[in-house]
Amino acid sequence: MPSPIWEESKAEPGQPEDGAAESHDTARGASSRLVCSLEMEMTNRSLHSESKLDCLNCDGLINRNSGDSAEVSLPLSLPGKRAAPMEGDNLHKLRERKFLLEDKKRLCALALGTALLGILLMIIHAEICPFVYKQGSNIALIINCSISLSTGCLLVLIIAFHYKDIRLFIIDHNQVDWRIAMTSHRVLVITLELLVCSIHPVGTYWKVGLYVNSSSTAPLCVSNQLGEALLNVELLLSVLMFLRLYLVHRAILLHSKVLLSASYRSIGSLNNINFTFRFVLKVLMNKHPARMLLVFILFFWLTASWMLTLCERQTKALTGHMDTALWLIAITFLTVGYGDVAPTTSCGKTVCLFTGVMGVACTAMLVAIVTEKLALNKGEKHVHFFMMDIQISKRIRHAAANVLRECWLLHRTNLTKGNRGEQRRHQRCLLESIRVFRHLRLKQRKLRDYVSEMVDLPKMQMIMCDLSANWNNSYRELEQRILSMEQKLDELSRCFQQTSELLSEVLRHRNPEIR
Repeated sequence: MPSPIWEESKAEPGQPEDGAAESHDTARGASSRLVCSLEMEMTNRSLHSESKLDCLNCDGLINRNSGDSAEVSLPLSLPGKRAAPMEGDNLHKLRERKFLLEDKKRLCALALGTALLGILLMIIHAEICPFVYKQGSNIALIINCSISLSTGCLLVLIIAFHYKDIRLFIIDHNQVDWRIAMTSHRVLVITLELLVCSIHPVGTYWKVGLYVNSSSTAPLCVSNQLGEALLNVELLLSVLMFLRLYLVHRAILLHSKVLLSASYRSIGSLNNINFTFRFVLKVLMNKHPARMLLVFILFFWLTASWMLTLCERQTKALTGHMDTALWLIAITFLTVGYGDVAPTTSCGKTVCLFTGVMGVACTAMLVAIVTEKLALNKGEKHVHFFMMDIQISKRIRHAAANVLRECWLLHRTNLTKGNRGEQRRHQRCLLESIRVFRHLRLKQRKLRDYVSEMVDLPKMQMIMCDLSANWNNSYRELEQRILSMEQKLDELSRCFQQTSELLSEVLRHRNPEIR
C-alpha cells in the first residue's frame, strides 16, 4: 500500500526546462520520500503521527530545494543496509520516560492525599471518642474501617509508585532485567515504606471481638472498654501514623520546579549535582527562608500539641487539654521551661524531649536566617566602607591640623617664656593630638586592609572576559590583515608576471630577430 507521502509526490506537477534533469531530480526526491515512508512504518505505532510529520517536513525541504537532496541532511538509512539504532526508538524511550515521570508524580500526590486522609480520620476518631460513641452505635467501627480502607489504598499506591520507579530504571539502563533493579537497598526501602504505611489503630476490631456474645453491638470507647495494655498499643499506633508524613518530601521533590526544569537538569548534570530532596530544600530555604521556617514551626507546634494531649488524656491531667498542651509545647520549643506544667506519662515526656531538640535546631536556623537578612550585601558594603574611609580621612586631616596647632602654641609659649602651667597644658594637648592622629591612621589602615580582602570575583570575571574578548578581536583582525597581505602578495605576483610578459612582447616587437 503506497504511503500518503508517495501519493502526494505523484500529485505535485513540476515544469523544469530540462526534461532529463527533471526526471533525475524527481527520481531522487521520490526515493528519499520512499525511504522516509519506510522509516515511518518501522517505528513504533505510538509515534506514527510524529514520524509522519518529520517525513512531511523532509518532503517540504526537498521541494523547496527543487529536488536537490544534497543540501538536505536527513537521518535516513539507505535501502539494502541494516539500520543502526533508530531515532524512533530513542524518541519512544523519551516519551515513555516522560509518561512514567508524570505517573510517578500523580501516584505520589494520591499517596500523600490518602495518607493525610487516614491521619485526619484517626484524629477524628480520637477526638469524638469520649463524646459521641454510645452503646449500640457503630460509628467507631465505621471510622476504623475507613482508616483501614485508606491504609489499604495507600499500600496499593506505594506498590504502584515503586513499580513505575523500576520501569523507569529499566528504561534508563537500556532495557535490563527487572531483577537487576531489585537491589538490597531498594527492597529494604520498599519494605520499610510498606511497614510504616500499614500502621494504623485497630483497637475497635478487638473491642468488637470482645463484645460478640454481649447484648451490645458496639463498645463505648477505647479508653472506657479496653485494658491498659491494649490502650497503650492503640495510642502508640495512633501516634505512629504521623510517620506517613515522610511522603511530603517525595511530593515536594517530584513537584518542584527544580526537577521539572530542563535547564536545571542540564546544568546540574554538567556539574555532577544530584537532584535530591536535600538540594531542593536548600533551594527553597534560599529563596523563601522565613516562609518555610514559619510553616514548619506552626505545623510542628500544632502536631506536637495534639500528640501530647493524646498521650496525657488518660491521666486526667492539665496537659490533657489542648490549650495547656499548646503552652507546654511552646515553652519547651523555645527552651524556656517555666515549670508550671509538666508531662506525666512516658509518651508525653518523649514528645516534649523531641520538641526540645527540634526547638534548638529551629532556633539555630532562625539565627542564621536573621543574620543573613541583616548582613550587608556587596554593593552596600562598598558604599559603607567608602563613606567610612572619607570620614576617617577628614578626621585624620583635623587631627594633623590639631598637632600642628599645638606644636605652634607650645613653640610660642617657649619663646615668650610664659607660665609653666600653660606650657605643660600645651604639651599634654600635643601628646593627645598625636595619640588621636596615630589611632585614626591605624583605623584607616585596618579598614583598607579589610576592603582589599573583599575580592570582587564578578568584577574580576568581567575584566577577564573583556580581556579575552579584546584578544579574540585582535586575533581576528590580525588574521584578516594576514589574509589581506596574502591577497596583495598574490596580486603583486600576478602584476609582476603580467609586467614580465608585456616586457617580453615589447622586446619581441622591437627586435623581431629575438625569438
